[in-house]
Amino acid sequence: MLAIKKPGQNKCSYALIPSSDASTELVGVEQLLTIMARVTVLLAMLRTVVELHSATIGPKERAFWSFQPLKPSRAPSVTNSTWAKTPVDRFILAKLESAGLTPAPPASRQDWIRRVAFDLTGLPPSPEDVAAFVKDPSPDAHEKYVDRLLSSPAYGERWAQHWLDVVRFAETEGFEYDRPVSGAWRFRDFVIRSFREDLPYDDFLTAQLAGDELAPQDREMQIAAGFHRVNPVRRNASNQDVSATRNEVLTERTDMIGAAFLGVTVGCARCHDHKFDPITQKDYYQMQAFLAATQENDIPCVGPDEHAAWKSRTETVNEEIARLKESLKAVTGEAEKRLREKLKETEARLPDPLPSLASIKNDPALLTPIHLLKRGDPERKEERVGMKGLSVLLPDGAKEMPPETPNPRTALARWMTDPRHPLTARVIANRIWQHHFGAGLVRTPNDFGANGDRPSHPELLDYLAGELIRGGWKLKRLHRLLVTSASYRQAVLNPGVPDAKARASDPDNRWLSHFNRRRLEAEELRDAMLAVSGMLDRRSEGESVLLPVDSDLVDELYKPTQWRVTEDRSLHYRRSIYLIAKRNLRLPFMQVFDQPMLQTSCPRRESSTHAPQALEMLNGRTANELANAFAARLKREAGADPRGQVERAYLLAVGRAPTPAERDLALEFLKRSPLKEFALATFSLNAFMYVE
Repeated sequence: MLAIKKPGQNKCSYALIPSSDASTELVGVEQLLTIMARVTVLLAMLRTVVELHSATIGPKERAFWSFQPLKPSRAPSVTNSTWAKTPVDRFILAKLESAGLTPAPPASRQDWIRRVAFDLTGLPPSPEDVAAFVKDPSPDAHEKYVDRLLSSPAYGERWAQHWLDVVRFAETEGFEYDRPVSGAWRFRDFVIRSFREDLPYDDFLTAQLAGDELAPQDREMQIAAGFHRVNPVRRNASNQDVSATRNEVLTERTDMIGAAFLGVTVGCARCHDHKFDPITQKDYYQMQAFLAATQENDIPCVGPDEHAAWKSRTETVNEEIARLKESLKAVTGEAEKRLREKLKETEARLPDPLPSLASIKNDPALLTPIHLLKRGDPERKEERVGMKGLSVLLPDGAKEMPPETPNPRTALARWMTDPRHPLTARVIANRIWQHHFGAGLVRTPNDFGANGDRPSHPELLDYLAGELIRGGWKLKRLHRLLVTSASYRQAVLNPGVPDAKARASDPDNRWLSHFNRRRLEAEELRDAMLAVSGMLDRRSEGESVLLPVDSDLVDELYKPTQWRVTEDRSLHYRRSIYLIAKRNLRLPFMQVFDQPMLQTSCPRRESSTHAPQALEMLNGRTANELANAFAARLKREAGADPRGQVERAYLLAVGRAPTPAERDLALEFLKRSPLKEFALATFSLNAFMYVE
């Protein structure tokens, strides 16, 4: 008879042994089956790893869809060719026809204009714009309105937010101290300008990776290179392990380049060869080597006299703070309480940081030798490596560049923006599609690898990537192609009258037989409330705004002085992209509506529904303040007539007149409640919070 001997300490294997062994602990049938199931899973994982990794990366590894070169794609033939308005529609319709599905009818003009206005600018269309568009008889009415939106300053602000999500932009470093990154808002403004001015995407990428190398005296390019400074940074006040800290910084930057630009999880190869994708640990550190000479560079924006005066004031206050802290050691009770209050007042007198811009530079004297690290441990160095792109995307025999090669990040950008590169154009084309249709053609926009999603329309993805390159990497051209398509103009299916066949064969609507309803994102929701209440401040760019928040939240910061509310109250009503992006404090309104954490890349926003959202819309500071302003606007523009107030509220808030049932309910509500309460309730309408 055989029994299973359990492993002892520091052992990881079980053994079959004769049951007469005195040290044997017999295992029951259920435990035995569990163990066997685990062994089966482990063997399957081992087989997967062995299959994916050979001594060299060859044709088998390169055969994965995302590593293949872009394939020239022509729009397929379809039966209902009159439906298609752009080549995009033929790709969509071909899939629908093969599944026996038909497209949904067109959305109403009121629904479409609101949809495209939010998608391209993040703001609702005005009632006047809606009325003019609905009455416009010209055959190119949709195209004219799209061109108007793309030329709007608001377009750059909306689409910059999508990119800032991906690169996990913040103006503070996170972790315990959450130190401010001086002038980080300048990078945000660079991104806004880039989208607004339609900077070609290959230039946009290159400026962020290597702007300081390409034009070290160009302020805009120095700001663009601030891409490398928006990552979380752990600062240790004392006993710093310098090598470990440096390793963390290089790891953050390398992982982000892989995720944001290439759409691959290179970070999984930091400690060992990637378990699922053909990316070796050596590949990882060869990518990291492009950053080896990169050091922080805070560039002052003031003259030497102003800098000297600031330094003197700062030193004086810091000396007083030090004396107070020393005195605290000798007091207790009321005396301690008074001294702590004085300390708090003194810390508040510290001068604000001087204007500067956070950038980087190459310092050959501080070049970090890049080694393979056993298990990712900076203390366990193995062979030193030079610079090289991912092997799976390079021909056999490609050589690595020496560690001292000048302008290394320029070389990295040149490789990534080569039109023959299979990932860069695919990844950004997929991101653009995602924000117009609700989900990417690849639903894992940061992971085009084996663990990621497969494209629903691979030929369409390659067509869009090719169009982007052929169009000089201009993103507005791609926007225009998508939002003027018949696919984008489809109506949302009425949940009460579902298309049974579409629901059954394509429950996630991957083939786009209808349009997807979506909830406004946190920034869109706040900005829409500002717009309809008449409070939106349209000033563009500049320093970030700090709004009032509960003192309990401020007290949790490392230093309460890190949150100094912007004194000019008119600035409190600027667009949400201009609010401070602080890692250790998110505004409650933004947090409850799924604004992402700023520690990691957010390739796709979640859209949750829960009770705190309703409470925030009913009781929150933001909602109630703007409801008061909305009610005042309704009185100004519609007078004292409740019917006129309801009509104007709906036109402003949802872009259409109320239905008879909505009008009757609103008028009945106003008989019992003040106009401010009606305005507050309007903000919670599905028709306000969602776009169709």
